[in-house]
Amino acid sequence: MKTRKTAMLLGSITLASAIVLSGCGTSSPGATPSTGPVSQADIDKALDTPTTLTYWTWIDGVQQSVDMFKKKHPKIDVNVVNVGSGADEYAKLRAALKAGKGFPDVAQIGYDYLGSFQQTESLLNLAPYGGDKLKDQFTESTWNQVSNKDGVWAVPQDSGPLGTLYRDDIFKKAGLDGAPATWDDFATAAETIKSKTGSYITNMPGNDMPQWVGMFWQAGVKPFEYKGGTEVGIKVNSDEAKKVIGYWQDLIKKDLVSVDPDFTDEFYQGLAKGKYASWVVPAWGPQFLQGTVKDTSGLWRAAEPPQWTKGAHVSGNWGGSSNAVIAKTANPIAAYELAKFVNSELESTIHLANDASLFPTTTKTLESAEFTDAKSEFFGGQQVNKLYAEIATNVDPNFDFLPFMDFANSSFNETLGTAITNRGDLLAGLDAWQDKLVNYAKQQGFTVK
Repeated sequence: MKTRKTAMLLGSITLASAIVLSGCGTSSPGATPSTGPVSQADIDKALDTPTTLTYWTWIDGVQQSVDMFKKKHPKIDVNVVNVGSGADEYAKLRAALKAGKGFPDVAQIGYDYLGSFQQTESLLNLAPYGGDKLKDQFTESTWNQVSNKDGVWAVPQDSGPLGTLYRDDIFKKAGLDGAPATWDDFATAAETIKSKTGSYITNMPGNDMPQWVGMFWQAGVKPFEYKGGTEVGIKVNSDEAKKVIGYWQDLIKKDLVSVDPDFTDEFYQGLAKGKYASWVVPAWGPQFLQGTVKDTSGLWRAAEPPQWTKGAHVSGNWGGSSNAVIAKTANPIAAYELAKFVNSELESTIHLANDASLFPTTTKTLESAEFTDAKSEFFGGQQVNKLYAEIATNVDPNFDFLPFMDFANSSFNETLGTAITNRGDLLAGLDAWQDKLVNYAKQQGFTVK
């Protein structure tokens, strides 16, 4: 796990060009989607009928989960296909949908991109197939990412609750015992660490919008709103957002936080050589570090993210993905049953968590000793899974993405991201990002709140 690609796999961090919203219609005939509850007799018949499904996913190791499904339903064959991760897959999926052929039955889609595919009516509403009965099996925050008032659009697969990974040796050298509990403590620690060790307390890059969105999420900021249809809410420069950006503006101006582009050689060297004393990163971070900076094993520890309110326990999310059923599939029942099994059957989810490094979304997996009891030598014997499992329950469940996160990402890089990289005026960059998003939304025919 030594490349930027790995981080994209673990966190579903996606970069893509702007989407033409009207270009994703399908023309290939499929089964007529059900509008009423599917009966158990219909399910039994579908699973007892020789069928071949195509499953697009970029997860290494998912074949074992598919084999478990096949063992239970021997008449269903599944072709697992990796057409690329994140944006690469989305581009191919959109092209196949536009052509009306070559699309899969089930596709892995990041939470931040579900809205774009739902908006073009490319996803099957899973509620009539039993999807509306899955809610209690998943964490509230991930379930709210795949459902809205209009239906259930995917099954949660993995998530990225934010925690803090820090170099215990650097903190102790600075006279600090443990990670900062609040963001005020974090700012104070940043000064102490820089003056006593020469390290930056962390790195906050200008080329990674999802990380900043995760920071907004953790602070209770609601920069986006989308509930389906053609109305969106855009408030990336709200007073609450400006509080977060102003905080980081101060640390960057004082040269207490570095702004190196992440997932580059410079970034990897910074992690390996102690340039950064900590990293506020999701649950995929521990596995990423173990594969990237092996020589620092034993020096790292994990903790909750710093809190904006003393004594609070609030987290945000950075990354995560789902399995959606394509609306034009000829086999909607079998496709849904595959997506459900892979991501909710305990044997499968434990495998995906322990062997494929996907952070779980089901409460049973998060509470399972098979997942939580593991001790990490890299983190000094700490039960890191257990810590992140607790953090996962503290993620604010009410957070939306726009149905054009492709453009949100590219426009971030041109505005706020550039201001961060240049150590410039972040608040002006935030305003510029707001303007670009609003103008684009209106050009695409959306009503902006």
